[in-house]
Amino acid sequence: MKLISWNVNGLRAVAKKDFFKDFESIDADIFCLQETKAQCDQVEEVLNDVDGYFVYSNSAEKKGYSGTAVLSKVEPISVTKGIGIEEHDNEGRVLTLEYDQFYLVNVYVPNSGSDLKRLGYRQEWDKAFFDYLKSLEDKKPVLSCGDFNVAHKPIDLARPKANYNKSAGFMQEEIDGMDRFTQGGLKDTFRHFYPDQADTYSWWSYRAGARGKNVGWRIDYFLASESFLPSLKDAFILNDIMGSDHCPVGIEI
Repeated sequence: MKLISWNVNGLRAVAKKDFFKDFESIDADIFCLQETKAQCDQVEEVLNDVDGYFVYSNSAEKKGYSGTAVLSKVEPISVTKGIGIEEHDNEGRVLTLEYDQFYLVNVYVPNSGSDLKRLGYRQEWDKAFFDYLKSLEDKKPVLSCGDFNVAHKPIDLARPKANYNKSAGFMQEEIDGMDRFTQGGLKDTFRHFYPDQADTYSWWSYRAGARGKNVGWRIDYFLASESFLPSLKDAFILNDIMGSDHCPVGIEI
């Protein structure tokens, strides 16, 4: 199976570009989208003509904000929205699909914000989300993918020194949150296969021609339970796919 995660930065916007052509050429078995910026009925409307997939979505109470969706060729056993904590579940950030062999958790982790106003909330979120994943892991292995809004190590962004403890996405508190995942039994699949690969990113600012210069950040991940690692065949980043400020990332299992 091929699984893809992509922050599309607005599903309706990306649908007007090459999204459907790219979707067809990638031909994933499961496609996880973040930042759909659409209500569930709008997601269904945009994806109405996609054949061969079951479509699920979770939208924010605030219209045009956040939101997640999953397209799956395989019908899941169950689908759950949110993590069961009201204060964390009103922005449509988590969508969990249960399959025979694993849980798949699609996530759009809150951004701390350019002025870091949400950094405190972000720390609460990271802990609550980790606890949620570990509760699922008690039953079967977990795959969690999406925009985690953090570059984990200096190798994961083009300019670590300039951004460390100054910019959202590379604050020590956010790094600590990712450490909790990776040290708590949820492994970064890309680094599992490519521990030293540099200059490989999944997000680029729209400013100053960052993408053309490859001044980017790797903030989109597939995390996997340690027990699931033997089932992994490869991890990859499709940085030639345009349409969003993020590119798709994926795994083969």
